[in-house]
Amino acid sequence: MDGSDGTAENDPLHAELRCYEGTPAATGGIGKDPVNAPMIRHWCEALGHPVPPDGAAPATMLQVWTMGGLSGHEGRTPGYDDLLGRLDEAGYAAVVATDCEQEYAAPLRPGQRITFDAVVESVSPRKSTKLGAGYFVTTRTEVRADGVLAGTHRFRILKYAPTQATSVRDQAPAPAPARTKSATRPRPVVNSDNAPYWRAIREDRRLLIQRCTGCGALRLPWLPGCNACGSPDWDTVPASGTGTVFSYVVMHHPPFPAFDPPYSVALVELAEGVRLLGNVIGVPYDKVRIGAPVVLDFLDADDDLTVPAFRAVDTEPVPPEPAGTGPADTEPASTVTTPEAEAPA
Repeated sequence: MDGSDGTAENDPLHAELRCYEGTPAATGGIGKDPVNAPMIRHWCEALGHPVPPDGAAPATMLQVWTMGGLSGHEGRTPGYDDLLGRLDEAGYAAVVATDCEQEYAAPLRPGQRITFDAVVESVSPRKSTKLGAGYFVTTRTEVRADGVLAGTHRFRILKYAPTQATSVRDQAPAPAPARTKSATRPRPVVNSDNAPYWRAIREDRRLLIQRCTGCGALRLPWLPGCNACGSPDWDTVPASGTGTVFSYVVMHHPPFPAFDPPYSVALVELAEGVRLLGNVIGVPYDKVRIGAPVVLDFLDADDDLTVPAFRAVDTEPVPPEPAGTGPADTEPASTVTTPEAEAPA
């Protein structure tokens, strides 16, 4: 995304749109169902999240209880529809959801009734994006359980005017950027929750796994609290360094200056039972296989960044596919392989 296309003086539409800031987007919304154990269980099973032992809903389920389904919700206000309609009239008729932010104030427990109110929090100046120029509209929803604030949900959309070429089919292929010594690998987000993890990798070339001191559950990537019991207390154990490929992807496109496609990225299940993404090295990208044993290694991406990687071991050669079994004149954007895909029929 580029910066603002201009100031209020040359963007009178933005000045008009800002008048909608603070306008209610929904008032008196009522959750169609109370917080309930079946929905909590279904959500946890779908995401591979353990059901909390105390029966409380995982905090990240916050939006679930406000969703209206196909029949929608009562309480949506004309002001929000007017804002979106004004953007439609101005030619910004396409829409895409971009991101959301949530803040949690209290746990949600079965039986609680959910109410919510939403407001238009902000409308950005006109922005240029690869999809087209447009405006980011952010709504803020306050969710209450039995009248007590349980959390805040911010949801952001981009209302934009599509560029002339809106699909890969319409666009001319872009030349691959040349890799140079100045091209750096994207930096991980390092914060107070995971700084010791990255420090151990950089300084000691060790991979540390978080361990909950409340229930003993291991977790990776690092999190501020335990998914299993909710305890904020933890220590660490060093990874043994062995594992197997659980799933992998072969990246062909899009090109990025810091990488030389094609290359393989695997989800590796470590011997301790946790999983971690990383590049697979020591074997051609097309020889990576599910179940293949790997050992932990470390890749010095540049002078300031070391990341964990996995080196393939004991990989048997795979015979090439017979001619005519694959696409004749196309190359995939990426090849994703999962355990189910390689399972015998």
